[in-house]
Amino acid sequence: MYNCDNWILILKGLLKTLLGKKTLLLGLLMCIGQQIAIAEGLPTREDILIKSSIIPSSYAPKAGEPLTIAIYMEPQGEWHGYWKQPGDAGISPQLSWKLPSGVEVNELQYPIPETLMIDGLMNHVYSQPYALLAELKIPAGLKAGTLLPIQLQMQYLACRYDACIPERASINTLLEVGQGEPASEHRAFFEQWRKALPKPLFSPAFFTIQDEGKDKKSMEIKVPLPANVKLDNPHLFSEMPNAIANAAPQQFERDEGTLIIKTQAGSVNADSFAATLVLNRNLGLNLSIERETRLAKTATDTSLAVVLIALASAIAGGLLLNLMPCVFPILSIKALSLVRSSMSPSHARREAVAYTLGVVLVCMLLGGVLLMLRAGGSQIGWAFQLQNPNMIFVLLLLACVIAFNFAGLFELGSIDINSDLTSKSGTTGAFATGALAAFVATPCTGPFMAAALGAALVLPSFAAMLIFAGLGLGIALPFLLLGFIPALQQRLPKPGAWMSTMRNILAIPMFLTVLALFWVLGQQVSYNSLIGTLGCAILLALGLWFTGLRQKQSKPKTWLPTFVAGLTALTLGLGLIGDTVKKTAEETAFSTFNTQKLAELRIEENPVFLYITADWCITCKVNEQVAINTNTTKQAFADANIQVMRGDWTNGDTDITAFLEQHGRSGVPFYLWYSSGKEDPQVLPQILTPNTLAELALSDKP
Repeated sequence: MYNCDNWILILKGLLKTLLGKKTLLLGLLMCIGQQIAIAEGLPTREDILIKSSIIPSSYAPKAGEPLTIAIYMEPQGEWHGYWKQPGDAGISPQLSWKLPSGVEVNELQYPIPETLMIDGLMNHVYSQPYALLAELKIPAGLKAGTLLPIQLQMQYLACRYDACIPERASINTLLEVGQGEPASEHRAFFEQWRKALPKPLFSPAFFTIQDEGKDKKSMEIKVPLPANVKLDNPHLFSEMPNAIANAAPQQFERDEGTLIIKTQAGSVNADSFAATLVLNRNLGLNLSIERETRLAKTATDTSLAVVLIALASAIAGGLLLNLMPCVFPILSIKALSLVRSSMSPSHARREAVAYTLGVVLVCMLLGGVLLMLRAGGSQIGWAFQLQNPNMIFVLLLLACVIAFNFAGLFELGSIDINSDLTSKSGTTGAFATGALAAFVATPCTGPFMAAALGAALVLPSFAAMLIFAGLGLGIALPFLLLGFIPALQQRLPKPGAWMSTMRNILAIPMFLTVLALFWVLGQQVSYNSLIGTLGCAILLALGLWFTGLRQKQSKPKTWLPTFVAGLTALTLGLGLIGDTVKKTAEETAFSTFNTQKLAELRIEENPVFLYITADWCITCKVNEQVAINTNTTKQAFADANIQVMRGDWTNGDTDITAFLEQHGRSGVPFYLWYSSGKEDPQVLPQILTPNTLAELALSDKP
């Protein structure tokens, strides 16, 4: 009579040779296992220890649409099957599909496993009936009535406390292309099987390893998890063999919205691994666990190609910022300054260089301040200056000065079309104008800028400053080309009376900018502060008016009224603006951004549309009017039960800033679409079309 222990010793010697050749190993085990079974009186090949079958969610799948099928496994008596990473013993199922031409199958989805400890060995098993789910991709264009035979050859291990028997199964089902009618007799089963799958957790978990000596290393894993999620006999199952010590004790602790897992590290030294965290009998989460130092390593090891791509994106994004209503008039006035004068080519080049220096230096200054504040622990991102109401107030007064100058209320030498500028004053004015253009342009994030600025926040400081300089170069590029290419100057229209009219017309977008800044400030401060700000703007306008009158009369000290009025307005305004006030939530279908709430929605497999916006972001406001707050989108969301979450970054928010960084972004708008059946969210473009969200909702409709 054969003894199982002797066979196990023989098999251990063969495992090293057969490591990685799972099919060959299973075949060998089946031969040996059959002899053991006969000798020991165990079940033989005629006895099925784990029954298996294929069950489709529909017998009439629709062409071009996915179909879910289940491989249903039924362990008999005390026997059990294995998870995809079986633990310290066992072998995961080996599958071989035979599918019709064009039909593809996705990776298997395993339900929440169980733990089984035998003689110090941890096994990841299934002792009760369970289903492995897979998604078939049915090709488009198939005619109704086309038969689709699905065949599967499967080898797996059936074990109990005293023995293991390899088994082989050949299972199949026949489908016929139709309209996708669900198999009503299977509907309840599929609902139950889907609930048994672990849910995706989109926020990454992080781990650290501490060397304890004697070849032992402890591992601490931090998982973002809402504090109200209950734990009942939790356990972490690593999908990577030996990433953790399977049999080691696991200690679970709470720290507000973070779950801390302490256990023993395995023999594999990896920077990341996937795992399933079972929180209780009915709830598990799929995790992506990364080493905490990995992000820093990625930042320091960034290749030159990444820096160059980010730099090119920054230049392109800066170029597009010239179309902003607060920048385009300034650029136009600088272009008109070349038209009205017969300045020499060298003078034009000097002005172009001065303008470019003004733009680039301001962009680098803002970027440098941003990096220093972040290094000091502040959770802020690009356009941080518009998260401060005092800064908005100063910018508002500045926009008033520009708007009234364009309207002809007074003359400002650096951008006055009718004055004769000397070389020195023209260069100085060009520098100041460039600095002004950069300051008013950079708060918004447009196309190409998001990825570039997101990269800048994780790159080394030198590379980050290079990207900020690239952004400034993009803003200054149109005027720089005008100054250095005479052919472009010659294409400009000849000077004439139309230039004064054009300047007055350009005052309109500047007044709209003033109005927009008033609106943004109104979202951040009290009603009384907003009225006081309006009074300060009127006071400044009166000072500018008196200055204009004195200029026309050629009186001395023409700027005295503006100086007095401006200083008074600035002093009173900064004193009037108190603490920011929270805006009352409008009666709308969205919920306020909250990482814990988002995790809860994803655990429940609810489809979610998350958008992060700010009142000072023009692109955000346009998207909200055109694509988000429309009746079509609202109806589509209601029909598909889409949950909407809105993050408001107007006044700055450390949680939102951290969330943006996790996704490689540093500015808004930012849109994420979480589908009910997918783990990873879809990043939507920064410019939404009217039908973008409605079409996504339709595709996610159950």
